[in-house]
Amino acid sequence: MNVLILIIAITAVISFIAPNGSSNFEKYKFSVGAIMNRKEYIRLLSAGFLHADIMHLVFNMLTLYFFGPVVIQGFGNLGFLIVYFGSILLGNIFSLFLYQRQPWYSAIGASGGVSGILFASIAMIPNLEIYMFFIPIGIPGFVFGLLYFSYSVYMMLNPNQHDNIGHAAHLGGAFFGLVYAVANQPAAAIENSIYIGIMALPLIYLGYQIFVKKKIR
Repeated sequence: MNVLILIIAITAVISFIAPNGSSNFEKYKFSVGAIMNRKEYIRLLSAGFLHADIMHLVFNMLTLYFFGPVVIQGFGNLGFLIVYFGSILLGNIFSLFLYQRQPWYSAIGASGGVSGILFASIAMIPNLEIYMFFIPIGIPGFVFGLLYFSYSVYMMLNPNQHDNIGHAAHLGGAFFGLVYAVANQPAAAIENSIYIGIMALPLIYLGYQIFVKKKIR
């Protein structure tokens, strides 16, 4: 079986047998308090197989289905698995780092891994056209990336704004996907450096706010 279809199938099955509100859902979701206080590090990975509802699952798996083949073509099945699971882990580790003083913070979903796959694809093909729901015109990948990062950074730096999305996990996952693609295809990265640089501007600003201004933490 194709590794992409296998990941989608496993994620769907686990999401259905551990639905939102069930004991297993609570046991394996990303939870700062459980990880920091009880050292339940499995949650850093297991949360990527849980989803809030069917729409959350379908949106993530559809995105993975459309962009996964780009990463598989560029890096093979092993590369796809490294990007996907590495992005889930880094996204949740980044969330843990940012919200370590907020034990109530929790999150679920494969979005970190999906973001990594999406942005690894964009790093390789910056002009890859991305279509949003109800918008018939394709958006160049690097423009989508700039808008995506800008919105995520804005929401993270303005905690009074709530949209129930784990932006830290998304950004951590996207960052892993970008770095993996750049490290493994340096020639393409140099050729696409202007596009990647434009797309990464919000990430640079976020890094300044977190590590220099000490905002968020």
